[in-house]
Amino acid sequence: MKTLYLDIFSGISGDMFIGALLDVGVDFHQLEHELAKLGLKGYHLHTSRQQRSHVAGTKFDVHVEEECHECDHEHEHGEHTHEHGHSHAHGEEKHTHEHGHDHGHHHHDEGEAGHAHSHEHGHSHEHQHERTFADIEQIIQRSTLSAWVKEKSIGVFRRVAVAEGKIHGKPPEQVHFHEVGAIDSIVDIVGACISLELLGKPRVLAAAVVEGTGWVKCAHGRFPVPTPATLEILGARGVPVAQCEEPHELVTPTGAALLAELVESFGPMRGLAATKIGYGLGMRENKTRPNVLRAVLGETTDGGAAHDWETDNVAVLETNLDDINAEILGAFVEKALGAGALDVFHTPIQMKKNRPGVLLSVLCAEPDADRFCELLLRETSAFGVRRTIAERRKLRREFITVKTVHGEVQVKLGRLDGKVVQAAPEHDSCKRLAEQANVPLKTVYEAAARSIPL
Repeated sequence: MKTLYLDIFSGISGDMFIGALLDVGVDFHQLEHELAKLGLKGYHLHTSRQQRSHVAGTKFDVHVEEECHECDHEHEHGEHTHEHGHSHAHGEEKHTHEHGHDHGHHHHDEGEAGHAHSHEHGHSHEHQHERTFADIEQIIQRSTLSAWVKEKSIGVFRRVAVAEGKIHGKPPEQVHFHEVGAIDSIVDIVGACISLELLGKPRVLAAAVVEGTGWVKCAHGRFPVPTPATLEILGARGVPVAQCEEPHELVTPTGAALLAELVESFGPMRGLAATKIGYGLGMRENKTRPNVLRAVLGETTDGGAAHDWETDNVAVLETNLDDINAEILGAFVEKALGAGALDVFHTPIQMKKNRPGVLLSVLCAEPDADRFCELLLRETSAFGVRRTIAERRKLRREFITVKTVHGEVQVKLGRLDGKVVQAAPEHDSCKRLAEQANVPLKTVYEAAARSIPL
């Protein structure tokens, strides 16, 4: 099975990730073309061949067009003052890093406010406009990017927003991204997901996460590396972190979020036959190791990679109830689904003393687990919630449009090992067409099913 292995012995950031994927074969112009589908203006991309510690690789940069190149810069993000031009999903904290940790990227992609970095260029902005996580989600959803890229990109941003919200005591929806920085962040995160798709959506594995050492200088004191956002993001996914002797921050919050969202498992290489090896470069020359992210593209031969299905992790929340009003139960299902749960359902069970009850189950993204646990405890009669993390295997999804005698209908296809094994007309598409044509819904379903090319 086609596999991408990320060897993160020297950390990871959004632009180092893209640089590494460009180095293993992603076409830069295709990446530019796909990113244009976002409809964002005011930036351009740059890529070059450079070396770090005599290791040659690809340096990827996002240049915001308002930047003044080759100069120092300072951003004022509301109550935040940063000595660099990267954006953050940040709360009400004002702080800067006292260390010069630069991976050679604009640490715009960071969820943690205030890293002092050295850049190839600088810029000064006094914009006070900000985008929330919901705003960025809308930008991505409204684009003409593939459904897969939309899902993964929003998932990465959600992990950053949830972590920042938890750190600063705010709901994820209220976490703000500074306008210019958000452009950088969106390009890095969406560009990373596009790059994976251009590689053919390989299975993604990674080495154990290695972070450096050092301190973050905050308004309320000093904070050690890993930064709060990075540690929160990786901790929510259950990814262990080890520190090395490098006296700089190596893993950025965006890099952590990409790992948490995209990587199936962490550990040594096993059964990987390398066909291409690429290096994404940072800017700084590290003291103890090359400032590069190594990406190994190849074929895995172990039994666990027998199929090309997609994998991810979800939180499964459960509680047994024997005293809940049926109307309250129904209302909870609607509210949880409206709040973004992946699925909500209840099952009849027999409880203690032979009492009839229901097993109420909520499936949600890992970073949202605490939020839905709280919702369960507040909105139902539950006194406790069981929480487990489950691995999923999913068919690779594709959406097509088929023509029927009544009009066009969107159909979802599920592929396994390149073959269509599931096909289902989309309900909302069928419903709209049935109303327009004034025919029964089942008639449209049947017509769409007959029109699916298999």
